[in-house]
Amino acid sequence: MLNGISESGSDVVGSFISQLQALQNRVKELEAENSKLSSQISKCCCHKTEEMQNGSDVESFKQGVESQRKNTGGDKTRKKKTIERNPGYDLKIMTHHSKRYVALKVMYFGQRFYGFASEAQMDPTVEMCLIQLLLLNDSVSFFLGRTFIILVFIQSEIFNALEKTRLLVGDKKESQYSRCGRTDKGVSSVGQVIALFLRSNLKETDGNHKISGELFPEARIEGEIDYVRVLNRVLPSDIRTLGWSPVSIDFSARFSCLAREYKYFFWRGNLNLSAMENAGKKFLGEHDFRNFCKMDAANVHNYRCRITQFEISSSNMSFEGGQLCAIKVKGSAFLWHQVRCMVAVLFMIGQGLESVDVIDILLDIEKTPRKPQYAMAPETPLILQSCEFEDVKFICSSDSGQALRIHLENEGRAYQLQSAIFQEAALSCLPLAKDQSLLNDGTIKKVTSHIPLLSRPTEQIRDVHDAHYEKFDQCPRVRTHRHAETLFMLKTVLLEKQLSL
Repeated sequence: MLNGISESGSDVVGSFISQLQALQNRVKELEAENSKLSSQISKCCCHKTEEMQNGSDVESFKQGVESQRKNTGGDKTRKKKTIERNPGYDLKIMTHHSKRYVALKVMYFGQRFYGFASEAQMDPTVEMCLIQLLLLNDSVSFFLGRTFIILVFIQSEIFNALEKTRLLVGDKKESQYSRCGRTDKGVSSVGQVIALFLRSNLKETDGNHKISGELFPEARIEGEIDYVRVLNRVLPSDIRTLGWSPVSIDFSARFSCLAREYKYFFWRGNLNLSAMENAGKKFLGEHDFRNFCKMDAANVHNYRCRITQFEISSSNMSFEGGQLCAIKVKGSAFLWHQVRCMVAVLFMIGQGLESVDVIDILLDIEKTPRKPQYAMAPETPLILQSCEFEDVKFICSSDSGQALRIHLENEGRAYQLQSAIFQEAALSCLPLAKDQSLLNDGTIKKVTSHIPLLSRPTEQIRDVHDAHYEKFDQCPRVRTHRHAETLFMLKTVLLEKQLSL
């Protein structure tokens, strides 16, 4: 037994010694490579210029470089002119130009985006990674575990276009930027509204030699920049500016909004639309929607919202016999994931899995103080349809409108071609059983064992401190830092063992 232990210990010692020798050999290789690179750098022309900058051989070296340039045809190369800029001058932000406060109406197809705003509800580490996103980058990447993630925000794409067109007159704070809706990952919009100061062609100025939005009513648009045309020339194909409107400087795209309207598209399939509409009418009025949203204790303390309109309509579009329908919901404000939660429960009612009365029970906080656990409806079919304001009329020139219509028609045809390709692929598959559907009807599949909502486990109600702690604890950057600390600790222990040998 003792001999076995000694033999095992000698094997471990031998293994550590071999690893230590390998590391020493690798260090020698790196030192040799470093010496080789230092030798190459010493022979570099730019390095010689730096060394001879204060020496007597500078002129002779410049003459040698000049003769070499003539031999290679470099004498024809045009020299860049050095242009002196005024302090604070920025090629991207036109701080020295006239400006006016403008509201922009924006549409976007949200499938490839991680939401509209960089400060939207999301993992807090994403916010940390995107501090400089707004005016510097159109995407941000970070390494989490073994997954390389690229997050792109519509807001960053718009500001990138504003930089390229030199319409910005300041950073986000100076531009007095505001947005109306906060769409999440994958959600689209045809009526998003943002407001900010933009460069103006109009020359009248106030006492500060800067144009303010209050000086220009809607009638003062002659000679102004065609913001729609200028922005759409540089925006990605899935983002477009639909119109612009001059607004007063006290306008806020978020707080001046009177109502927001959402649409959720779905394939009818075997859903009972009459039951879904009867259930949806129960949402009308002011209610506490904490059972129809994702709880956000850190930011939301009041879950009461007013729904002013609800309807289900059918469209003329169909696919393989399936009819496309839409749920329209209108209200003054919405909670986080509220529409998707409402639609998810309506789908259960349409499938006959839940009764219409379940809406009344979930809206009654005394009967149901905690939200039952259920999955939200998918995000892709949801769009922000419109945002309503008082005395705001969006402008789009005839030329810009024509170009916009052609672009959207071409994009629609491109997606129809993709749909045709998927259809051909489906038809080329092996024959399926008679009781199987060839194509998914787009609705939630009826499960064999449905657990009633009121019998399901409920979500835990957390206070603000618990919510903040959970966000911090789940932060990928914090987890990565902890992994680094653990790895450092393990390496330290290994090094101590090696030194003890």
